Amino acid sequence: MLTFFYILSGFCILVSLLPLSRNQHWLVRGIDFMKFHLFIFICLTIIFGMFLLGKSQYVALCVFLLVCVNSYHIISFLPYTTFYNIHKPKHQQKSKPISIVTFNVYQFNKNYQGLTALIREVNPDILLTMESDIAWEQGMKSIEKVYENHHKIPLSNTYGMHFYTHLKVVEIKTNFFVSDDIPSIEALLETNDGYRFYFFGVHPPPPSPTEEPTSKERDGELMSVAKRIRQLQGSVIVSGDFNQVTWGYTNRLFQKASQLIDTRVGRGFVSTFHARYKWFRIPLDQIFHSPDIIVFSFKTLQNIGSDHLPLYCEFSVTTNKRVLKDNNLEQIDNAERAEMNTMIKEGKEETGDRQFT
Repeated sequence: MLTFFYILSGFCILVSLLPLSRNQHWLVRGIDFMKFHLFIFICLTIIFGMFLLGKSQYVALCVFLLVCVNSYHIISFLPYTTFYNIHKPKHQQKSKPISIVTFNVYQFNKNYQGLTALIREVNPDILLTMESDIAWEQGMKSIEKVYENHHKIPLSNTYGMHFYTHLKVVEIKTNFFVSDDIPSIEALLETNDGYRFYFFGVHPPPPSPTEEPTSKERDGELMSVAKRIRQLQGSVIVSGDFNQVTWGYTNRLFQKASQLIDTRVGRGFVSTFHARYKWFRIPLDQIFHSPDIIVFSFKTLQNIGSDHLPLYCEFSVTTNKRVLKDNNLEQIDNAERAEMNTMIKEGKEETGDRQFT
């Protein structure tokens, strides 16, 4: 029993520390995805160790180290729980509420009717779909009667995107920051009451044994979007399947680099993947926004056949520019800025094995 406990303890400590290495291999970066589940596993290991106290002096040491590791995990998770207090500044002038649905449809899912029915029910002002190919474009044809403005990038490599909106589109374009088969959408939108904001839709590839061997393209794409955002003046909202969990290092660096707010802060995990397995769900789909945007609602919608749940957000754009200076966002330092530029460079140099169609 002692040997088994020592093996478990060593495994938990090693796996917890590996992501601190910044190694971009999928095996290391994938640990971030399951960090909360690792936290639960360590809790059970600590309980196991408590029953072995007194049998060896090394048991207490292992328990102590496990408690230290789990304390680090708690610090990582705390901002993304409802226990975390978020500052809610008062805004005198703001737009009428704007709603958005972000949904990774899963390209091989054929439940087109499920999505169109959901959209007719929720009627969001903005709809962003990912992994949508020509078949999905045809399956969503009926909603084009509802959304007068749309931007389509149908691809069969699981990185297609479709964008629909009721709002006025001032300008819109497709960016290919790191690869010619990984698109992202950049749009300047205007509400009916005259408020303008930039919208970014993103879907970088995940590090995994079946996708990319490293996170270089994902990290490079996200850092490229952050760099582009810093060049803009005005309100910004970024939405999409980041293929990175909320508490992941790249997400936190993205927040610093872009000076945006993670919508999950103070609101809970709001996990979106995997849709079928509730107890193994993780927050892969993200929405970030500039400090002059107020979020009213942030939640998942019902499962309609994909491996992701649709993500819903309702927000308003404000005219309160003082909050841009008064927010307490962490500033990116020179070392992190250099790391960001390195990620962008390595992301562009990485060659994926996707078929571009």
